[in-house]
Formats: sequence, structure tokens, C-alpha cells
Amino acid sequence: MNHVQRRGLLLVMSSPSGAGKTTLSRRLLAADPMITMSVSVTTRAPRPGEVNGRDYHFITHEEFGRLRDRGDLLEYAEVFGNFYGTPRRPVTEALQAGRDVLFDIDWQGTQQLGAAMQDDVVRIFILPPSAEELRERLIGRAQDSASTVAKRMAKAADEISHWPEYDYVIVNDDIGKASVEIEAILTAERLRRRRQVGLTDFVRGLTKAL
Repeated sequence: MNHVQRRGLLLVMSSPSGAGKTTLSRRLLAADPMITMSVSVTTRAPRPGEVNGRDYHFITHEEFGRLRDRGDLLEYAEVFGNFYGTPRRPVTEALQAGRDVLFDIDWQGTQQLGAAMQDDVVRIFILPPSAEELRERLIGRAQDSASTVAKRMAKAADEISHWPEYDYVIVNDDIGKASVEIEAILTAERLRRRRQVGLTDFVRGLTKAL
């Protein structure tokens, strides 16, 4: 067992809507008890099946404005007329406790998060295998109107153009394969020397015992 104290990391997964990042996030959370989902605040209404406090913290525009103005959000963005943001306190507490936090945010949020906590962020961009597959996935979800699907497809090209800003890029043509690749990235990033903050003391104790 590894007893070296470690600082947590912030794992960001971004993609155009429908590329599979939500499914991949859920698989990772189910497979790895060491990582938890960052629960964003949003001003949009809940979708069918969403639970307040689990999927999002659903708040008013006024409440969102107060959080933003107090500097209590690590990142925030407006998407299709609604605001989304990441509360600062639970994230910093998780990092200090050596826990990892998973983010399902867009490129704008990723830029802001990177600016605020550069050394802690690991960025993964998820691409669909084709434009046709992306359209089929959006239609198949049956959560959005035809006009919303059209808007999401139009927005996808702009979102995909930001892929070079990410550390890793995965083409999600097979959900099982993509999940394994994400787990491999997470394992490697946890072992980075700078994140193993207790390594100096561990090695000092180890060499003294030799």
C-alpha cells in the first residue's frame, strides 16, 4: 500500500454535447472511489431525473450573481442563456485532503479553472467518432427539442476547435476503451512527483532505514 501523502488533482473532461462525457464520467465515478464529482451551480431548470445537490445545485440568477461577485466561484460560464459555475470551497478542501475532483465543464470553464489552479488541473477532451454519430446521439437522448439539437450541432464545431488546449484527447468510438484510457491517464497523473507531497519525508525515512 502506498502511504505517501498526495495532493489531489482536478480532472476535467470536456466535449461537445452528445460526445459521451457524461457517461464516461459516471463510469469513472463508479469504478474509482478516490475521485468525486464537482457539483456545479446552475440557473437552468432541472432535466428529468436530475436531483438538486447531486447533479447540480439549482439556484436563481440572483444567487448566482452573489456567488460570482464574492469570488466564491472558481469558474463560470453562460451556455444557452443559463449560467454554470464551480463553487471554490469544496474543491480546495478536497485537494488539501488528497482527494481528486472530476469536472464536466466546457472550454471556457477549463480556461478559467486552469488560470486559477494551473498545477492541479488535468484536461481531457472527448471527441465523437463522426459528426453523424454526434447528431444521432443528440436525437437519441430525446431530452432536447429539434431546434435545441440544431443549436448544439452548430456549437459543436466551435467547442471542438479548442481541443489543442487540452492535455489529452480521446475519440469516444467505444465507451469501454475510452473508459480504460481515462483510468490510465488518472493513474499516471496521480503518480506525478509534484503531487506526491509526502515523498520527501517518505524517502528520507526509507533511506535512514537502509
